[in-house]
Amino acid sequence: MSLLALIAGASTGLLLGILGSGGSIVTMPAFIYLLGVDPKPAIAMSLGVVGLTAGITALQHGWRGNINFRIVLIFGAFGAVGTFVGAKIGVVMPETLQLVMFALIMYAAAYKMLRPRRVPAVVVGRTPDGADAMVLGEVDAPLHYGHIALHGVLVGVLTGIVGVGGGFLIVPALVLLSGLPMKQAVGTSLAIIALKSFAGFAGYAGAVPIDLGLMATFSAVAVTAGFVGGLISHKIPEASLKTGFAIFLLLVASYMLFREVSTAVGFA
Repeated sequence: MSLLALIAGASTGLLLGILGSGGSIVTMPAFIYLLGVDPKPAIAMSLGVVGLTAGITALQHGWRGNINFRIVLIFGAFGAVGTFVGAKIGVVMPETLQLVMFALIMYAAAYKMLRPRRVPAVVVGRTPDGADAMVLGEVDAPLHYGHIALHGVLVGVLTGIVGVGGGFLIVPALVLLSGLPMKQAVGTSLAIIALKSFAGFAGYAGAVPIDLGLMATFSAVAVTAGFVGGLISHKIPEASLKTGFAIFLLLVASYMLFREVSTAVGFA
């Protein structure tokens, strides 16, 4: 495996450990452009590598209490079913369409993460003149597990189709829809990614050729870097994680869309 491929494997682990996402964004292009793997097998192998790396890295986050296991079970179980179905669709879908969908979904997720959240005013008492006393703050809303299950299925289908672990969709969903703090969303996302990626890998297995030896080598590098990423994540402020995650999505989506459009019009 080339030096660039080793760097890509290390980047996969770092991104998963720090952001709870982004592994397949590096892994899939590395398999295709650095290691010469055909696109369909590259998608399948990327899911396998990310599933293993995310699962092991999730243990590190779980040790710090950054995983909501109830959400993992609900989102992960329904997401795994959706991912398996999405992978079966992805096997027969044109590759260019898969990649363009991937980029557009990342734009939407980045917008949601960067958009300022409206903080509601909460009545906490009354002033001496009888008026309501208001403060700005967030209230812990009850989790709607039916909605979480539905989002799991929808995100699973999309991530199975585009061939990624889905953290770039899962993290915003957990922060914006489930109300989890960013650091807990990262840990919970990793556990969900592991479940869904293995389901996606199973959907592709048998339908495309897979180089298990190459997967194992790439995974070993990614897992090692994932532990380092987990340590770094614990020391980064939550607001910085959220902003960095969104900017990362915008950059990668722009590159992918530019490449696909350039190829379509004959410039690449």
